[in-house]
Formats: sequence, C-alpha cells, structure tokens
Amino acid sequence: MTTDATPEDDALWIFGYASLIWHPDFPFVERQIAVLPDYHRSFCMWSIHHRGTPEEPGLVLALDAAPGATCSGVAFQVADADAAATLEALRARELISSAYHEARLGLRLADGRGVEAIGYVVDPLHPQYCGGLPLETQAQVIARATGGRGPNRDYLVNTAAHLHELGLPDAELDWLVARVAELSAE
Repeated sequence: MTTDATPEDDALWIFGYASLIWHPDFPFVERQIAVLPDYHRSFCMWSIHHRGTPEEPGLVLALDAAPGATCSGVAFQVADADAAATLEALRARELISSAYHEARLGLRLADGRGVEAIGYVVDPLHPQYCGGLPLETQAQVIARATGGRGPNRDYLVNTAAHLHELGLPDAELDWLVARVAELSAE
C-alpha cells in the first residue's frame, strides 16, 4: 500500500501516528513531522495484549484507510546499521496479532521531501477491527481497560499530549481525554 509521494531516498523511515510518537523504542537519526494521505488515525482496533485483555479488550489507535483524509504524525529515519534490529523489534511489537499489515506508505515530510516509510495499517477484515464505534463507546472502553503495557487511558492521554506538543492536536482525541477523565472520576 503506497501513496503517490515519490521517495527521494531509500533510507529506512518509520511512520508513527500514536505510541510510536512518544515511545519509539528504537534509535533514529532524524525525526520529522509527516503527513500520510488517504488514512486517518482511529480507535478502530480492539487491544487484547497491550491495552486490554481477551476478557476485557481495550482500544488502540490504528491507521484506517479513508480516501481523502490525512493523518499527521512523525517520520523517523533509521540508520542503515540499525535497520534490521529496528524492523525486528517493531514487528515483535506491532504484529503481535495479525490485525495490522506492515505497509510501505508514501509520506510528505514537513520540509517538503517525499519519503517511503514503514507503517502498520489495520486489517478491516480482522476480528480485532472495530471501526465506526461511537466516541462515547470508545470512552467507556478506554476508561476501564488495562493490558500488559498499562491502562488504556494512559495510552490515550500520552498520545493526545504528544500530538499537542508537536502542534498536531486531534479533536477526537481531545474529546476522549476529557470524557475518559470524567468517567474515571465517577
């Protein structure tokens, strides 16, 4: 799955749109704000490992295909010497189930360059896919779920906060942060 951006180099780039923004957990030599066309960031994947359990799933953000949409995030360039180890670690982290596909995605960097990056795109045919959940339902799930990497609400709050730090606020995430805080206080 690629877009129409023409890569200007063949370096390894990784696209982060959620937790990779604030917890890449791999070495990188460059970091740039980037835009991915025809996808949006969405709480459309049940999390049964990192932010929930099979008995009480949480929700995680995924890249969901949406013609005409755009998703802003961060592109990380990885040094050639670190490429194999980085991909191995990312695959262990992101491909824990087959709900994501690893894809090569055409990005436009903030400095104007077009690059091809590795990204993890949700499979809408996978049983963990749950696109189209109302925001209130998302908030209810996120407020109560906890998985191997901690409370689902921490994932939401960290992602929203880091997007704000980068100047990339997401109105739906901001609404969810406020609503989950209300639910957690009840």
